[in-house]
Amino acid sequence: MSKEEPETLFKLPKKLKEISGMEYSSKLLWAIADSGNENELYQLNAKGEITHTLKITDAQNIDWEDLAADPKGNLYIGDFGNNDNKRTDLAIYAISKDSLSKNESRSVAKIRFSYPQQKEFPPKKTELWYDVEAFVVYKDHFYLFTKNRSKKFDGTTLLYRVPNRPGTHAATLLGSYKTHADYNNNAITGAAISPDQSKIVLLSHSKIWLFEAFTSDNFFQGKDTELSLKHYSQKEAVTFKDNSTLWIADEKVKKSGGNVYQFSLKNLN
Repeated sequence: MSKEEPETLFKLPKKLKEISGMEYSSKLLWAIADSGNENELYQLNAKGEITHTLKITDAQNIDWEDLAADPKGNLYIGDFGNNDNKRTDLAIYAISKDSLSKNESRSVAKIRFSYPQQKEFPPKKTELWYDVEAFVVYKDHFYLFTKNRSKKFDGTTLLYRVPNRPGTHAATLLGSYKTHADYNNNAITGAAISPDQSKIVLLSHSKIWLFEAFTSDNFFQGKDTELSLKHYSQKEAVTFKDNSTLWIADEKVKKSGGNVYQFSLKNLN
C-alpha cells in the first residue's frame, strides 16, 4: 500500500479539462483531450501552461483516449474509445519526433485494428469488453488494456497486442487480469511504461496496479502489486516522469479535479 496520497503539481488549462492522455517524453510533457474536443496535441510546461499546440490535420478526434511514446520519442494517439462497443474504425495515430516542434503536422502513419473475438456491434450487455482507454508501446508493438463495461462488472481487463506498423491488423489477445467488482474504483482508465521498460502501471480513479519482473509481453504474468492512491477523482491519464515517479491527471468535474499529481513508487510499505 502507499504511505501517502499524491502531491498536486499544477492545475490543467481549460482546454484540458477533459484530459484523456498524457505522456512525458524527451523531457517534454504532452497531453490530449477526449471526444468532443479538438484534434490537437498540447505541450505543457512545469506550471501546466500550454506552450505549444500541434494540430493533427488528417485525423478526427472521434474518441482519443490515451497517449503513448516509444523510446525514440515518437508519440502515438489512441483513437480507440468505444463506450458502446459499436465502433469499427478503431485506430492509432503515429506522430514522428521530428514533427512535434512544427505548428501543424500530419500523422506519419495510421494503424487500424479490430478485435477478432468481437462478432457483434454492439455485443450483448454481458460482453462489453472492447472499450480501451489505456495503452503502451513495447518492442515495436502496442499493448492495449480494455475498460470493461459489461453488465455485472467483475474487474476483468483484457490485454491485446497490435503491431506498430501502418495497415489494418487483427489484435492478438494475450491474457486477462482481474481487479475487483467495484466499477468506480477498478475500471482501467490509463496505462504507462517506465523509461527502462521494466515496469507497467494501470490506472483507475483511486488505484494503480504495478507489474514488474515480466519475462514475456503478457505483462500479467509478472509480479503484480495493487496500490491505493488514497485519493478518489476521475483520473484519466498516467505517465512515468522517471523509473520510480508517476504523473497522474484527472478531469475537471464541477469544482474538483483538473490537476496533475505526482506519486512516487518509493512511497510503498
